[in-house]
Amino acid sequence: MTLLLSLLFFVAHIEAAILCNTVTQKAAPCLSYATGKDKNPSAGCCTGLQQLVKSVGSVADKKQICRCLQASAKNMGIQDRFLSQLPNVCSINVGFRVSTSTNCEK
Repeated sequence: MTLLLSLLFFVAHIEAAILCNTVTQKAAPCLSYATGKDKNPSAGCCTGLQQLVKSVGSVADKKQICRCLQASAKNMGIQDRFLSQLPNVCSINVGFRVSTSTNCEK
């Protein structure tokens, strides 16, 4: 019985993971700043990132958001020098260094 409950909790937790489409939508307004086209992130950028931070309910959620952002950033010209500034500029605490090379599994 305990094993079954544990398994159901695990499956429910996996299903509750944040979807990459949601992550992409929330982070999309940051693209012009993260590529160096704009000097400052838009209000929509910071609002979207703040909403993502608030949606985190577990370490698994943080890892999923990280993986989604890295997958999206690969071919978009994202520059680490701008990307790494987003948490500070948008007044959010993510608990790890934001970079295209961040190990999302740690």
